Amino acid sequence: MSSTHLTRRTLLAGATAVALGATTIGTTVKAAAAEQAQVPDIWREFSRSPFTHPQIPYVGRAGHRGGAARFPRPRHFADVTEYGAVPDGTTDCAPAINRAIAAAGRAGGGTVTIPPGTFRIDGLIHIGDSGVVLRGAGSGRTTLYATKSLTELIGVYGSRYGGDKSAWSWAGGLIWLAPRARWDSLVAAVQSRAWPFEGWTGNKRDEWTPLTAVEPARQGSWTITVADPEGLHPGRLVLLRLADDPAHTLLQHMAGGGPGPASYSWDDKTKLLSYVPYEWPVRVTRVRGRRVTLERPLPLDVRPEWNPQLTTHVTELTGSGVEGLTLEVVETPQSPHLLDRGYNGVVLQCAYDCWVDDVTVTNVDNGFGLVAASACTLRRTRVAGRGSHHPYFCREGSHDNLIEDFTIEQRTVPAPPNTQLHGINVEGLSSYNVWSRGEMQMGTFDSHRGLPFADVRTDITVNNNGRHGGDASAGPLFGARFTHWNIRVTNGRAGLMKIDGLAPYSATVGVNEVTEFDQIDVPDFTGDLHARLELYGTTDAVRPRNLYDAQRDL
Repeated sequence: MSSTHLTRRTLLAGATAVALGATTIGTTVKAAAAEQAQVPDIWREFSRSPFTHPQIPYVGRAGHRGGAARFPRPRHFADVTEYGAVPDGTTDCAPAINRAIAAAGRAGGGTVTIPPGTFRIDGLIHIGDSGVVLRGAGSGRTTLYATKSLTELIGVYGSRYGGDKSAWSWAGGLIWLAPRARWDSLVAAVQSRAWPFEGWTGNKRDEWTPLTAVEPARQGSWTITVADPEGLHPGRLVLLRLADDPAHTLLQHMAGGGPGPASYSWDDKTKLLSYVPYEWPVRVTRVRGRRVTLERPLPLDVRPEWNPQLTTHVTELTGSGVEGLTLEVVETPQSPHLLDRGYNGVVLQCAYDCWVDDVTVTNVDNGFGLVAASACTLRRTRVAGRGSHHPYFCREGSHDNLIEDFTIEQRTVPAPPNTQLHGINVEGLSSYNVWSRGEMQMGTFDSHRGLPFADVRTDITVNNNGRHGGDASAGPLFGARFTHWNIRVTNGRAGLMKIDGLAPYSATVGVNEVTEFDQIDVPDFTGDLHARLELYGTTDAVRPRNLYDAQRDL
């Protein structure tokens, strides 16, 4: 498809969207909006080379089943009332709900429904089997009222990096989707105070075996050549593992390469170094001899010095979801920073092709979490109530996820002293994640260091009053190909919105005029960052309006 054709189609779509919106607000506004709509040069460039553009990542396959519009509808298995749940607001229904979920898992999957009403839960809800969906009658009709924290239910969870921090500040949920064996091992490790790694290869990152070496390939390639295709077949989920070398050329590559990353001090970033090897889960779609086609294009180059290989991993959770309910947590004061007790919302862990839809969490320490989760979609989610530490967190090597139509409401009570508010968080080498069509009444675009790269935030309105976190030992705030596209900053604060002076090989496109105040950061890398800034000082004028939707249209 030619670049001319793509540009014309993009312009036509933008003009159509403007015209449709203007029908409801009058011809004067219509004319003004049409005059303001602009297609930036960087979009035309991207349209010509979408898989290898130096500043904008290709995220058109992010989300459940490559961003599918519809979620699966497994057969109805049971209603929780059949297992003893009572919507009276006083009976502990967690055991009954978990019995129904476990029975659906033993039966090979199915939908467990929760009727309208308020169901008290004094324990957490765990979905540990693939193909199991927990479905309420709607977030405005079905409520789970949670009374206890993860500290009470499981125990104190310390940080594997030392200190007196509570890992419940960034892990675990009162609705927790994780494969059963993996979840059991995590709980056992917490209770024995052997603080675990939380990702795809076990508590000690040793639960994997090699499948085959991978020959050199370029970022953006959909096919790779392997040494031994035996054991690979369409539909199999594998890990691509890339290990760093002594010169840290893998980390430099994640940062875009060049003099700045080459001169950066990597050796003392001990927390960052604990995140490598980079582990990227992906499904195989075709095998022809030694040529293997993948579900998504390669996120990075594949070079011999990084010992590239496809490997096994812990058994994943797949095809499971939570829909149509509100998780309301008993209201308690927000804890001091990093001492959360674990009044957390919904977490997906070691999950692939899973989803959350039409779910609200209220009065939580941390709202929605992606922990070593990939190819998952969070749609129509909302964080409300007394205020939270991480409304959304994406960490421990989470990739290719889609968070769309999301809302962070303004807190209902003032923030207690010594607490912290982040926003939509990404960290720990997490890559190719998308936040799309959001309303953030508070918070910020939180990079928690740990060199996240190739992530996109698009079509979001934000009252930018949060702060980012992250230890200095976790390394850079941003890697390469971070993109902020059509961002409407209501309070005019630049920090973490306009990133052309912070993120290497990045793009900031269609951000209204902002100024620096409060937390002000300096770039991690010296020299030319090769960052792009286009249509700065405009509001909702950039076309395409939504970068993710436009990439899918390509």
